[in-house]
Amino acid sequence: MKIGIRAIGLRSQSWKDKYKSYPALSYVQDTTSHNEFDVFIDLNWDENPENIADYAGNKNTLFVLGSNLTTIEEALKSAHIPYDGQKFIGINSFPYLIERNTWEACNPFDIDTQYFQTLLDYLQIESCEWLKSRVGFFTPRVLCMIINEAYYTVQEGTASKSDIDVAMKLGTNYPKGPFEFCDLFGIELVYKQLEALYQDSHDERYKICPLLKSEYLKHS
Repeated sequence: MKIGIRAIGLRSQSWKDKYKSYPALSYVQDTTSHNEFDVFIDLNWDENPENIADYAGNKNTLFVLGSNLTTIEEALKSAHIPYDGQKFIGINSFPYLIERNTWEACNPFDIDTQYFQTLLDYLQIESCEWLKSRVGFFTPRVLCMIINEAYYTVQEGTASKSDIDVAMKLGTNYPKGPFEFCDLFGIELVYKQLEALYQDSHDERYKICPLLKSEYLKHS
């Protein structure tokens, strides 16, 4: 099985930290060499969903796309490309979370997942949680919402970032505090995930805290 990986930034670093010693993996930066692989994993696809046009004609390769910020169906619709039997699976590709032994995935077109399971076995992923195709996945939705609420708490002067991180770890037994998670994910991705969730649902829980937005703008 030949596996191509397209990844940049924190997602690339997180992936390589976990899978640096897997010989079947080849790292590419383009979106046109997918025909050379049995599986093509694009961890940063959701930042450039228009790249779906480069993949849509290939029915032989299994495409595993990081789809936290948008859905594969919506990307095809926006590009005016009808679904025609391609093998697309979406995964949660957040940095740090991609290193877990449980993946979150969606199968919007109900394709046969046997080959995807072969990939999971090769990568020694213990289990896969299959979720409905929608903006975001369960873990990023929850963690980004917690990060956003933590920013509101700092903005209101109730507690410092370090105090909130300590309280979260001691009080809920989370492995990281909200701001530690934010550093691992990158504030740009947290901001984009919250914005995507708010635009999709108009749920006030995802309305971005002004302090978080201010820090995001400083980094962008």
